[in-house]
Amino acid sequence: MLIDLHFHALPGIDDGPRQLDDALALLRAATADGTRTVVATPHCSRRWPNGPETVADGVAALDAAARREGIDVELLGGAEVTHEMALQLPDETLRELTLGESRCLLLESPLGQFIDASFETCVAQLQERGYRVLLAHPERAPGFRDDPSRLRALVDGGALVSITAAALSGGFGENARWSGLELLREGLVHSVDSDAHHATGRPPGMRAGIAAAATLLPALEERADWLTTAVPAALLSDAPLPPAPA
Repeated sequence: MLIDLHFHALPGIDDGPRQLDDALALLRAATADGTRTVVATPHCSRRWPNGPETVADGVAALDAAARREGIDVELLGGAEVTHEMALQLPDETLRELTLGESRCLLLESPLGQFIDASFETCVAQLQERGYRVLLAHPERAPGFRDDPSRLRALVDGGALVSITAAALSGGFGENARWSGLELLREGLVHSVDSDAHHATGRPPGMRAGIAAAATLLPALEERADWLTTAVPAALLSDAPLPPAPA
């Protein structure tokens, strides 16, 4: 069963589902795809400054509704935090926005054309403060695509990488698709997550993304469980990463 570390599950607080029914449909789509654990990661950004209380209340309400509807999924809280917010939030707030109750923080890779040096500064500071940094969707960040050495340096320094399943099947264009495949080929990816927002427009589709990538990278089939279950489980439990399949 799959563990999805990047999922915009909570209704009405960012660009994810707008209503409770939409959120429940999204969870149903995830379970139909084989997902057993969803971490709700709404944006924490200047545009959507969601804090721990908003996330906790949203998770509790959605979890209760899912149980009433018989949707069999474990729902945890977290956030997708921009580096600007990560640099300014007090530690007691940031600690409550990690994935589940772990020390792993999902840090959004900037989707603008330019990534300034404050991003690396942020990653280094978070690591010094004891966080495990998981970079969201770098395959979709033009700044990393234009200068892959920056991402490799971050990984060499201990950062982890999550790529979006739909990117591997072309859902975010050919540039993101080929970037994601190259990151997989080079062994720079630690988890594949959905970044799901809507049951129809941006559904979970983790299995479809892995299958699409495996048509060009057959060895990926041997690493699929590591990327979608073993590593995510280790991150949620603050355990060492399991060895990657050869």
